[in-house]
Amino acid sequence: MTVMTDQTELSAAARKFVVHWGELGQRWGINRTVAQVHALLYLSPKPLDIKAISDALGIARSNASSSLRELRGWGVVRSLHVLGDRREHFEAITDVWEMFTILAEARKRREIDPTLAILRECAAELDSRDQIADRYVRTRIRAMLDLFEAVTPLVDEFLRLPPAAIRGMLGLRGRLRSLLKMRA
Repeated sequence: MTVMTDQTELSAAARKFVVHWGELGQRWGINRTVAQVHALLYLSPKPLDIKAISDALGIARSNASSSLRELRGWGVVRSLHVLGDRREHFEAITDVWEMFTILAEARKRREIDPTLAILRECAAELDSRDQIADRYVRTRIRAMLDLFEAVTPLVDEFLRLPPAAIRGMLGLRGRLRSLLKMRA
């Protein structure tokens, strides 16, 4: 099945990917349409305007517009103008490693950083009181806080690496234990 619009053509495989990307986005807490617009632009060989996006996905232009605004805010989609066309066109970042880093940074800001702040607040609140009933909770909160404080700098360092370094690290799969002289 091929879906035609005036600017883009989606094969059955492309449509399957767009639908799945939308479902994956939902599982990650991202609006399904936002994820589908991203997938469509990622697969498109040329920039698309809002009408082409709306037609290809069967969504309202207002929905496409708000999805694009969100994607631009994340930095995974950019707008541009095409010579001889007054309409605004959009394209996605196509470097998957750059996209991965941008999305991982956004998830860290939205999920890890606020959790770390709440854990610190909870730990401080529990440390200021010495009630027997709070000791178990204090121990659990402190253990979770210790984990987040240990892992967060590692995540930050990982996200600062250039894409080539990340790809190189992936080449260590299966050999990391031997490099660190660890045993299972």
